[in-house]
Amino acid sequence: MEHPENDQSYKGLQVNSGVMSQPIVNPYRRAQRIRRQELSVNDYVEGIRKGDVSVLGRAVTLIESTADAHQAIAQEVIEKCLPYSGNSRRIGITGVPGAGKSTSIDVFGLHVLKQGGKLAVLAIDPSSERTQGSILGDKTRMEKLSQQKDAFIRPSPSAGSLGGVARKTRETIVLCEAAGYDNIFVETVGVGQSETAVHSMVDFFLLIQLAGTGDELQGIKRGIMEMADGIVINKCDGDNVDRAKLAASQFRNALFLFPPTPSKWKPEVLTYSGYYELGIDLVWDMIDRYFDYVKKTGYFERKRNEQAKYWMIETIDEQLRNHFYHTPEVQALLQQKEIRVLNNEQSSFTAAKDVLDCYFSTLYKPRHD
Repeated sequence: MEHPENDQSYKGLQVNSGVMSQPIVNPYRRAQRIRRQELSVNDYVEGIRKGDVSVLGRAVTLIESTADAHQAIAQEVIEKCLPYSGNSRRIGITGVPGAGKSTSIDVFGLHVLKQGGKLAVLAIDPSSERTQGSILGDKTRMEKLSQQKDAFIRPSPSAGSLGGVARKTRETIVLCEAAGYDNIFVETVGVGQSETAVHSMVDFFLLIQLAGTGDELQGIKRGIMEMADGIVINKCDGDNVDRAKLAASQFRNALFLFPPTPSKWKPEVLTYSGYYELGIDLVWDMIDRYFDYVKKTGYFERKRNEQAKYWMIETIDEQLRNHFYHTPEVQALLQQKEIRVLNNEQSSFTAAKDVLDCYFSTLYKPRHD
């Protein structure tokens, strides 16, 4: 290609002819893949007990893994960390999308750290029903908290399997407590059945609401209010102060129509502003009063024991479900039955019975090891 710029009339300007397109990857660079050292069960436990965030993060990754080898190591780590767990305050935080959960956790967490504690935030992030992908962007909303050395933030995707994620979150709580975190925040996706699962693993359940979400009759319809130990109205600032106070009054009226809670604690309704950090100390004082009350009445220990029994049953259900769907005979018959049901050749109920009978027959089949 000729360059007219190189003509003698353009003295002082020189344009080279150029070179061929270069490869994207440097051909002179030797590819060196650095493999992380594999840790033993004792290495994991020792690192967690020392509060090593890197080892704790790798242990949580093992818990979330679906590989059988990883699960075997994870269960051993959990068993050895179990004696060092149970010494934290577990707080579940939920609310409608846009209520300011992540922003509130940011300021609540800073308030906790100022009192000299350590905080772990476990956020259950919603996943796409189509792609099963998840953004895991909750940590970006906690800019100040994520910079604190005594804070550990771990988002987990729901991935369409709520029970499994909830179980893994509970196991992660055990590891965080063994690492010395005395305050655990569990943030839910905001809608759906996740609140029920999270309520069964925390001591205090905080519901974040917004003004203008409906009158007290709308509040009664939401079963989530029955589980809440405290309700807070966020964004009580500027022109929204009167609306927030009105909403708080309406929620208080709605709570009068609910039956007493198992702990006999009367849920309180407060207003605050997470963005402007107004009323944070009042919200935390309410949580302190709750823990003082339930520990004094003995409800704290009873609830922890009930939760342990609940998760034993849930784990049995999950293992049975996994074993059922991974049985080769069931997988083969299930495909056949699905086709017959879709073609209206068999009812859904009789097809399900046939598949279950097939599964039960495999359980009693003698094995030749």
